[in-house]
Amino acid sequence: MLHEGTGVPEVVHSGPMPSMKPILAALILLAAPPVLLAAGQAQQAEATRAAVESVTGANARNEPAEHGISQKAEPLFDDKFFITNSMVVTWIVALGLILFARFATRKMQDIPTGAQNFWEWLVESLYEFLEGIIGPELVKKSFWFFATIFIMILFTNWFGLIPGVGTIGWGERGEHGFVVTRPLLRGGNADMNMTLGMALVFFACWIVWALQDNGIGGFVLHLFGPKGETSGLLKVLMIVVFAAVGVLEVVSILFRPVSLSFRLYGNIFAGENMLESMSTLVPGLGWLIAIPFYFLELLVGLAQALVFMLLTSVFTLLICTHEEGHETAHH
Repeated sequence: MLHEGTGVPEVVHSGPMPSMKPILAALILLAAPPVLLAAGQAQQAEATRAAVESVTGANARNEPAEHGISQKAEPLFDDKFFITNSMVVTWIVALGLILFARFATRKMQDIPTGAQNFWEWLVESLYEFLEGIIGPELVKKSFWFFATIFIMILFTNWFGLIPGVGTIGWGERGEHGFVVTRPLLRGGNADMNMTLGMALVFFACWIVWALQDNGIGGFVLHLFGPKGETSGLLKVLMIVVFAAVGVLEVVSILFRPVSLSFRLYGNIFAGENMLESMSTLVPGLGWLIAIPFYFLELLVGLAQALVFMLLTSVFTLLICTHEEGHETAHH
């Protein structure tokens, strides 16, 4: 049902509404890891720059370079101040979502309208979607994380498309005009620290959920134990085979944070560079050429948020799905 005048489906309460507090707390949790990951970068910045200059030579600084977005986030003001421009964007988005959620739920009504209607529609739609994928029991335990990760990634991606993000800041005047070398703001997910931080938070939650659902013995059995009913020599052979498969599974699990972080970072970073290239392709018409690519990046931002949420939820479902006969192994 569409709510009159808003175009947002009206939420009809058929059960208890998922609590907002875990989602708000998770927004704060996800905004913290980039600070810890970036602190080490600040200490290495000067040494890295000196090493590069010693290899390329002083003349390299005078050669014209192709204009584009740097692969790493830039620290604000100076290299010793490790708060980067991507961290600021992450904090702005997290604070905006928290304030909007508080505003939307400050006066809860049985028949929601306006901001409450939109927020409840978003949360309940995500809950029903995830419930159909990972089941009603697992979604009660993990919904706070998956909903938060989707909302945070989506609005961080879209915030990076706002005009001025990446184009306003400190720079220098060159042959082709003023060039911004240290942007004030940078897309949050175009920073590897942010995507890796979210992936590591998921990895920690995944371990906790796996141990809660399986126990230590059940967790090991899930990875290395033989599947299916066999006997005799074939059973011994299957034990060896599944033990080897378990080793490969452990390697795959350890690489999941890397694959999750690189996938999101690579797509968003490539999209921002594409917009930068299109806007400078034809002088004077860059704003017009970039418009179709803005709509493309809106879809990419939504797709990447959905992919990250789906992958993390499926990874959780796989470890919490019991083989027949193993469901009581941890009791």
